[in-house]
Amino acid sequence: MRYLARRIGFYAIAAFFALTLNFVIPRLMPGDPAQLMFGRLSTSGQADPRLLDSLREIFGFVEGPLHEQYFAYLTHMLQGNFGISVSQFPVPVTDVIASSLGWTIRLIGLATILSFIIGTLLGTFAAWRRGRWTDNLVLPALGILNSFPYFWIAMVALYFLAFGQGWFPMSHAYDLDLVKDWGSPEYIASVIYHAMLPAFTIILTSVGGWMLGMRNNMIGILSQDYVVMAQAKGLSDRRVMLVYAARNALLPSLTAFGMSLGFVIGGALLTEYVFSYPGIGLTLLQAVNARDYPLMQGIFLMITFSVLIANLLIDLAYVLLDPRVR
Repeated sequence: MRYLARRIGFYAIAAFFALTLNFVIPRLMPGDPAQLMFGRLSTSGQADPRLLDSLREIFGFVEGPLHEQYFAYLTHMLQGNFGISVSQFPVPVTDVIASSLGWTIRLIGLATILSFIIGTLLGTFAAWRRGRWTDNLVLPALGILNSFPYFWIAMVALYFLAFGQGWFPMSHAYDLDLVKDWGSPEYIASVIYHAMLPAFTIILTSVGGWMLGMRNNMIGILSQDYVVMAQAKGLSDRRVMLVYAARNALLPSLTAFGMSLGFVIGGALLTEYVFSYPGIGLTLLQAVNARDYPLMQGIFLMITFSVLIANLLIDLAYVLLDPRVR
């Protein structure tokens, strides 16, 4: 319990500093970002005078001393009030994020979990049966693919499999002729069909890294005394490999997996851009291009908190998997 209390305290402090940094950054910019954005929208005829007050509130540029501005900013953040999106005015930032976050979690999250599971299992078998085809053929091939930028693999797959052969759709998350209805089998099938090629490119370019890491961890574990003792007792190869060796070799990979899960919220920006997939990564790119600071702040905070939460969950998993932590 003391270990968990220390970890929770650490992540709480990290979250506090993230919130504070998000408050400080706009004040390091020259001028008033809210006034600059309002002026840009005013020239295009899109601005509502109430927008200026909303922008200043979300940035914390309210009347009063700096500490009062800071507490006003924290109040809005704790209430989930990230302000109004400038690029999609007058839609609130929370609505913009919610509309794209689900797509990212379904695509990037599922692809990350699948690549970790596949890579971990392949790495386990490659180490257990060193010198076999898994070790001599699969690992080098996936290692080469892992060295390529994933957006390049995405563009090649898009050109040959979607544009050339027509086996997959070229863009978006579902057929735009369909009504968005999660109760419709046709709509769900369209979502899965559109996600297959982007997910395939992400898995193909990341599974090699998980496999190599697990293989190296396993080789170090296989020489440990408790593994040799388990084999001497006559336990089955499957039990020794999975329960004694793989369980302990998995621990170093869990930290990297936790970081990967945390960054799922940020989306695979280039992959989403190549496939025009309406995820959070593409939304962030559009916000940067439009200098939509409220939307950028909201996305950055979500990415930061997701990484912290994912690492906290991994710390909890360590307690369950490694008795020495307890």
